[in-house]
Amino acid sequence: MTRDRTASRRRVRVFAAHVTALAIGCTALVEIPASAVTLPKGHDVSAHQRNVDWQRAKAQGARFVYIKATESTGYRNPRFDQQYNGSREAGLMRGAYHFALPDKSSGRAQAAHFVHNGGGWTADGWTLPPALDVEYNPYDKRHKCYGLSKAGMVGWIASFSAEVKRLTGRRPVIYTTTHWWNTCTGGSSAFAADHALWIARYGSADAGALPAGWSFWTFWQYDNGGSLPGDQNVFNGSGSDLREFARGS
Repeated sequence: MTRDRTASRRRVRVFAAHVTALAIGCTALVEIPASAVTLPKGHDVSAHQRNVDWQRAKAQGARFVYIKATESTGYRNPRFDQQYNGSREAGLMRGAYHFALPDKSSGRAQAAHFVHNGGGWTADGWTLPPALDVEYNPYDKRHKCYGLSKAGMVGWIASFSAEVKRLTGRRPVIYTTTHWWNTCTGGSSAFAADHALWIARYGSADAGALPAGWSFWTFWQYDNGGSLPGDQNVFNGSGSDLREFARGS
């Protein structure tokens, strides 16, 4: 997932992609995999992608986009408004995501910061539910689970989710890898029943187990580069299914 997009962000991204590749034993793909070629295509972006040409992205097949809004409680994407509003004006469904730093503050505090800085939701058929990006700590390799115990991490995610639900009426989509989930939550199945899964797996989405409890993925991030700006994704359903998902069905 795209995170803070400064000079350090490029180093972080290389590390994160390397961890993901090691976890799944696959290499990144250049083109959309054959198993997902008919699914609605989308991408995720951050400040690193700057002023995205949304009309061009749509012409290249994008139907949806997730945009980084916040990180911890002290960062808001300075290009968020252009990206969020511009994508909608171009006819894309769009949503916001928060990059979690569970060692910095509580899940509730980060959820409030997120929702008040772009992570809202409305049942208009254009706004995707808020998303929580939880993955290995890109800033401290020695504390890849942010210094939290497995139970502590589960509690942090639950607190974030509860506050997002209270403020928006939707549970957040959870973006993660199976390896991170097993390592840092102990394979918790507490979220699968009411949280859509956004799986990061650079290879086949059907290869290997999903995080505990989930029997299917809703979004699949299959590459960190391609025809669309940012990371490449697909939605597990039809275009009308995606619209209904945005509405809250």
